[in-house]
Amino acid sequence: MTGFEIGGASAADMELIRRWADEEVWNPGDSDRFAFAVADPAGFLVGRIGGEPVACISAVRYGADFGFIGFYIARPAVRGRGYGIRLWRAGMERLDGRLIGLDGVVGQQDNYRKSGFRSAWNNVRYEGVPRPNGSGGGAGGDGGAGAGFEVVDAASLPFGLLAAYDRRFFPASRDAFLSAWTGLPGRTALAAVRDGRIEGLGVVRPCSGASRIGPLYASAPAVASALLHRLAEHTPDGVVAVDVPDANPSATALMVGLGLEPAFEAARMYTGPAPEVELAGLYGVTSLELG
Repeated sequence: MTGFEIGGASAADMELIRRWADEEVWNPGDSDRFAFAVADPAGFLVGRIGGEPVACISAVRYGADFGFIGFYIARPAVRGRGYGIRLWRAGMERLDGRLIGLDGVVGQQDNYRKSGFRSAWNNVRYEGVPRPNGSGGGAGGDGGAGAGFEVVDAASLPFGLLAAYDRRFFPASRDAFLSAWTGLPGRTALAAVRDGRIEGLGVVRPCSGASRIGPLYASAPAVASALLHRLAEHTPDGVVAVDVPDANPSATALMVGLGLEPAFEAARMYTGPAPEVELAGLYGVTSLELG
């Protein structure tokens, strides 16, 4: 391992990491890196040999006591040589003393268990074109005022309301990240509002494959269906992908009812007890890389 050095990621490295994730068939968002960078600018590490990037990991701090691991990749040519585990240890050290979460692909889950992680639920990616007459949401499955709520541009709402709503489904505040995540060019963020209250939030973003929806929060399947259909209208071909926690049976049933098919799976794992969030309203997680 002579010559292997670990350092912070540059802006160019962040784009490189995105391409590596794409090659792993993770289908990251085209502009995710811009929101990731403001979440924790020092939270992305790159391992280099002779100055050449060969491995990466993200170890993002949220608040004072939570962290999330993602983007754990060693390039195929250097796997099995110990570089990945050194980078893993550096990431874990950065989050020492915190409850740590990650979304582990099937092939790595046993290794994560050896590092003290335990499964809380599975995030299953459902993908496809949602049927126009899926479960809930009124005529055409697209909801609206006739269903008792209105779907509006999330940017039209006070940001403080959006941030407080997001906090119900995520174990730490992440205002800077959320502001970037919902507002980056090329994305669409929609909220469901009833009597002045937010009852749902969804964001769709372009990717090299199916457009990804996340987060998808909702007070009921009809609200989630309305948001999903409206978000799908803002994609080039109507094909969307949602990472659905199987701990919310209503979310799984909705995706099946809409005709979406399972395409990918990762286990949400934590180093301690799973944090309390409103799983019943969590229809799609924000990101498998940052939680």
